Amino acid sequence: MSADPTTADLSPKSALRWKIAIFAIFLTSGLSIATWASRVPAIKDALGIDNTQVGALLMAAGVASILGLSLSTPVLARFGARRGMLVMMLTFAVGTALVGIGTDVVGSFPVVLAGLVLFGFGNGCLDVMMNVEATAIEQLGGKTILPLFHAFFSFGTVIGAGVGAGAVGVGLNVFAHTAAIGVLIVVIAIAAIANVPMRASVDPDPAEHGAGWRQRLALSLSAWREPRTYALGVVMLGMAFAEGAANDWLALGVVEGHGGTEALGAVGLTVFSVAMTAVRAFGGPLVDRFGRVAMLRVLALSAAAGLTLFILAPNLPLVLVGAALWGVGASLGFPLGMSAAADDPAKAAARVSAAATIGYVAFLAGPPILGVISDRIGLLNTLFVIVALTIASGFASGAARPLTPTGR
Repeated sequence: MSADPTTADLSPKSALRWKIAIFAIFLTSGLSIATWASRVPAIKDALGIDNTQVGALLMAAGVASILGLSLSTPVLARFGARRGMLVMMLTFAVGTALVGIGTDVVGSFPVVLAGLVLFGFGNGCLDVMMNVEATAIEQLGGKTILPLFHAFFSFGTVIGAGVGAGAVGVGLNVFAHTAAIGVLIVVIAIAAIANVPMRASVDPDPAEHGAGWRQRLALSLSAWREPRTYALGVVMLGMAFAEGAANDWLALGVVEGHGGTEALGAVGLTVFSVAMTAVRAFGGPLVDRFGRVAMLRVLALSAAAGLTLFILAPNLPLVLVGAALWGVGASLGFPLGMSAAADDPAKAAARVSAAATIGYVAFLAGPPILGVISDRIGLLNTLFVIVALTIASGFASGAARPLTPTGR
């Protein structure tokens, strides 16, 4: 690859600080998402809304996320990773706190909606930026470590789900919970960004140097003309749907589908997150040993099996086993899709943005569809849609084969 001179000249200590900073940013994104996800039942009860309206809230976050993804490449090219990531982290910190204000302070559905728009936009834009940074670190080191970065995202979801379960257990309202997390996000953002090199990301396309906004836009859109982008998008859509559905509906599935308590719903989400985190933390060497394609196919099978068990389990212990298999299966699809999209560092940002946008359709189309269907046939039956998507993801996994030196 052609490395950025600034990153090539980093001292080992500075490079380590850069890596730790990106780990912290991944963790913070996961923390914010699990904070919202763990309080969905409480927010639903406080606002007096049904699953269709919960789906509408999730759709708003999904639309905002896709807008953030779409704007991430020009934002990264124009402002750089440091300023771009800082602004986006502050944006979703405000959104997280605003969700709590809308729930408990003013009791307003529109305020919660506005909070989720900020939350979705900030996280969507940050998603591409932090993944481009992580793939730069991965390519400089020559080993598969992107799943480990995503493990830190999962560490954040574990922490967020655990804190959410604790908050429910002690009767902490949504406002106090989300306000505290919002402040924590701001503190982590300021500390982490200070350790990101000024030009930490991989090289832009040489043709982009000196290009105007029309040329940058054309380069950003070029990834959409590549068939591989769409195949990777199918992989990421299925796995993003599996992961996103757990964040959005797993707790409610335990409560409404299996008769569990609200606290047990949060425990189910924690089990899912722990399983996903474990595979992300230790899966890199397995990918290097067996290859992306084989791992993706095995994990797609695990996700489908886990979801099916979660849906059909006759008792709560088996429900939790299903949640664990679901988490294992959903663990590597998104990071390996990101890594495959970034195989060519010169076009990493555009390709990651395009593939991730297809994946994020899960967050846009999924919530309202699942919400509407679940109001008619039940939430557990609705989850069979995700089983089908994870199977499709497995069939499309061949697109994740590494590019040849020619980039084809």
